Amino acid sequence: MPIWKEGEILTKYKRVINKVSTVNFDIASIVLSSLTILLMIFNLIYSDIRQNKIKKMTNQGIEVAVVVGAGNIWRGKMAQTIGIEPATADYMGMLGTIINALALQSSLEKHNVDCRVLSAINVNEVAEPYIRRRALRHLEKKRVVIFAGGTGNPFFTTDTAAALRAKETNCDAILMAKNGTDGVLSADPKLDKTATLIEEITYREMLTKNLKVMDSTAVSLLQESTIEIRVFNINDLSNLKKVLDGEKVGTTIKKG
Repeated sequence: MPIWKEGEILTKYKRVINKVSTVNFDIASIVLSSLTILLMIFNLIYSDIRQNKIKKMTNQGIEVAVVVGAGNIWRGKMAQTIGIEPATADYMGMLGTIINALALQSSLEKHNVDCRVLSAINVNEVAEPYIRRRALRHLEKKRVVIFAGGTGNPFFTTDTAAALRAKETNCDAILMAKNGTDGVLSADPKLDKTATLIEEITYREMLTKNLKVMDSTAVSLLQESTIEIRVFNINDLSNLKKVLDGEKVGTTIKKG
């Protein structure tokens, strides 16, 4: 039974950014063959597609953008281990996000979802350059926009890229679907057995309490905006509809 009917109109959010986190591999990943790494990427992306999250949102008439990370390909800790300077390491990570964006684009297109990759780093042979008006036009045409290349600058995370693009493209919300985590917790449950789910919190409280949902730069960028962050457990597929309908599920982070 479908979670909702095709074409049903949702009223809470009209345009969203889906922040896609990637699987983290340790330093041993460097010695894996490129084919193995590519298969890991596609397994990650296809697991998302199997749940049909993005396709279901577009079927609802919601304008969808995606920001992808590159933790499955490159991590800052690797750079420290092998002596690569931080700025260069960040650029390598940005290139990794382009690889993941192209993988996601290919997967979506196989599921008949019209999409475009817009990169903050110029790679004209494989992706369009990020131009704000172009991104808005694609969204208005109901194309999924995949933002790659982070912010285009070193020393900024893809969390910050998601916050920046959400503000630039007038998104209503950033969706952070977690695997097995119900939302933001009051403490690390591995260290504190009394940790409880926080149903609603402000950006300012997040910074004060030093809760590690997004990095502080991203939170600071959003704290005066009307954009909400919704953090929820994607293992329960009904949660996505609840979030899009504005129901209380997981954690809502907003201005306050």
